[in-house]
Amino acid sequence: MPRYALKIEYHGAAFAGWQRQSGQLSVQEAVETALRKLEPDAPGIAAAGRTDAGVHATGQVAHCDLAKDWDPFRLSEALNWHLKPNRVAILTAATVPDDFHARFSAVERRYLFRLLSRRAPATHEAGLVWQVQHPLDTDAMRKGAAHLVGRHDFTTFRSAMCQSASPVKTLDEISVEAIPVPHGVEYRFRLRARSFLHNQVRSIVGTLERVGAGAWGPRDVAGALAAASRAACGPVAPPQGLYLTSVGYPEDPFDR
Repeated sequence: MPRYALKIEYHGAAFAGWQRQSGQLSVQEAVETALRKLEPDAPGIAAAGRTDAGVHATGQVAHCDLAKDWDPFRLSEALNWHLKPNRVAILTAATVPDDFHARFSAVERRYLFRLLSRRAPATHEAGLVWQVQHPLDTDAMRKGAAHLVGRHDFTTFRSAMCQSASPVKTLDEISVEAIPVPHGVEYRFRLRARSFLHNQVRSIVGTLERVGAGAWGPRDVAGALAAASRAACGPVAPPQGLYLTSVGYPEDPFDR
């Protein structure tokens, strides 16, 4: 059976997350339902990351096996037709080798978290950012974030429901950017690693927000990390500000 990689964008608000769940609409179910409009016996698909309820994606990657030899462009167009009215889009599709796996072949994942600081409620960005009303200290958040870069035991920033075999991960990069917007500032946190623990990004951002607000000092982040205890973590940021933006592979499956 030919194997195809799919680059997927979705608005997470209406979904119970990526993974198929009984009685709740998931992104996986929406895509698999569209695939079975094309081939009723199409097997299930696998994705690079299992995003939580409310989390968005601009560069999720999944793979599927189909009986027919599809032209990748026609496959993406057909899937987008059948995905309506769900807020899910196949950005592009590509034929890949049989040993390509969207999850296990990945060598890096990149996430973006958007945090809006302003008094007036978000209108156009509602559901797409985490909004706070108080100002934040960008330099302090950068100093706090610096303690997290590298290989560490991230137990403090790991959900109790995390199924990863080990809490030890390598965070390759974390940056904090402040962008002026009308009557406020949008803070963009970008994180890059081979893989992440469940709720790791949201836990880190929630903790850094406390640093930016002045409730924590930058060195308190190092102390929380060293504690290796979930109780030492700051509040977990809500899901609506989080985006899976890209997945990296040894060879880009879409650049062929």
